[in-house]
Amino acid sequence: MAFNFQPFKAASDTTLTWLKSEYVGLRAGRATPNILDVIQVEAYGSRVAINTLATINVEGPKTLRIAPWDKTVVKLIDSAIRESNLGLSVAVDSDGLRVSFPELTADRRTSLIKISKEKLEEARIRIRTERQKALTGIDASDMGDDEKTRSKADLQKLVDEANSSLEEIAARKEKEIQE
Repeated sequence: MAFNFQPFKAASDTTLTWLKSEYVGLRAGRATPNILDVIQVEAYGSRVAINTLATINVEGPKTLRIAPWDKTVVKLIDSAIRESNLGLSVAVDSDGLRVSFPELTADRRTSLIKISKEKLEEARIRIRTERQKALTGIDASDMGDDEKTRSKADLQKLVDEANSSLEEIAARKEKEIQE
């Protein structure tokens, strides 16, 4: 009887997805439309993402162009971006909005790297928590001692793979921040 690692694998995948989405919100000095995914605009009686209200294009290495389909939401998008505290500057013109990404200072880069490491540690904690749940399940099962030992070794391989993936994602983000 083999132990079912599906819950651990699902939780591991969820943690990887969570870390990637958290890193999207860490601005690395380059204009990327994904950074606006975390901003919600109060429009039409509900909170919606900017990409559901407008077209977002990269205009240059440090600039995004937001072209709302309905010109009445321009001010709402403008205020939502300003209130997001992402450090972006917004200019409204006849075509929509221009979002500029200022240069990162050395202090800001250092703080972004620190934040990215905190997010990585939070993801590692999630993996450890799931590992503990799986270990508890293995110990509680009616498998023989040899099978439990094999299952624990298999679980450790899965944990190592998940941690390796987390490290890889974090290393890419840190490199991106330092560029």
